[in-house]
Amino acid sequence: MLTWISGALLVLLVGGWVVLNYACGERYHRLATLSMEGLRLQKVAPPLLFLLERGKVPMRLPIVFYRMQASIQKIHGLRHSAEMTLLFMAEALGYTWLILIGGCVWSVVSGDSTGLIGGLGLGALLPVALTKDLHKKVMLREQDIILELPELLNKIVLLVGAGETVQRAVIHCVERNENMNHPLYIELKRMVLEWEGGHPFQQAFEQFNKRCGIQEVSIFTTTVLLNFRRGGNDFVLALRDLSRVLWEKRKAIGRTRGEQASSKLVLPMVVIFMIVIVLLGAPAFMMMNM
Repeated sequence: MLTWISGALLVLLVGGWVVLNYACGERYHRLATLSMEGLRLQKVAPPLLFLLERGKVPMRLPIVFYRMQASIQKIHGLRHSAEMTLLFMAEALGYTWLILIGGCVWSVVSGDSTGLIGGLGLGALLPVALTKDLHKKVMLREQDIILELPELLNKIVLLVGAGETVQRAVIHCVERNENMNHPLYIELKRMVLEWEGGHPFQQAFEQFNKRCGIQEVSIFTTTVLLNFRRGGNDFVLALRDLSRVLWEKRKAIGRTRGEQASSKLVLPMVVIFMIVIVLLGAPAFMMMNM
């Protein structure tokens, strides 16, 4: 009976995808080609995007959707963030679809229900795991920015103290780290490009603050915008005070990461200890038995 159910579900999954892929229209095929780092199933996404939008999933699960969108905005920017969120949800649904197909094939071939049950279980858990991984990437990105921000502030303080303007100091820092694939410098490069494209200094800095979405960057932006017109000692002192606070936060994050790394080493160390005990104890027991 379960073999027939698995076969029917397999036909429904594959046949439904083929029909929807033909019927969903060019709009969803264009949406699936949107450039987004980390996606691997964009070729199977159009029918799934169609299902998500027609099923009004963003409206039915607004908290989940907007949390995902907030995380995606921090990683990929504000532009096309709603479309990217739908694409990420389609990616998670695509993995579930493939796992279900694999489970059904296994059940049909082996005549066992293990494949179907395993496919249903993994298919339900994988979207949750992908969402947690997305939020973890955002948290690590925020920590990376906070860790690098005090270094940037020190450089700006030195350059402004030597007579450079704030704009020139930031441009100099970006040029020195042009090949550095760091989220803070990536956002600073975008800000410099906005200046060069004619955006006002204040507007570009505010957009930089929104893209980073971190309280520490917001304090840095506010400090710069309030004091950069004054220049001189007032501006340098304000940045130095902020730098001291950020160095303390950097130390706290460093301690937290060290504790996390130590906790990850506990299990491998226990396993190695058990292996050593077995290797040393087995010959002794064998000699005692002899």
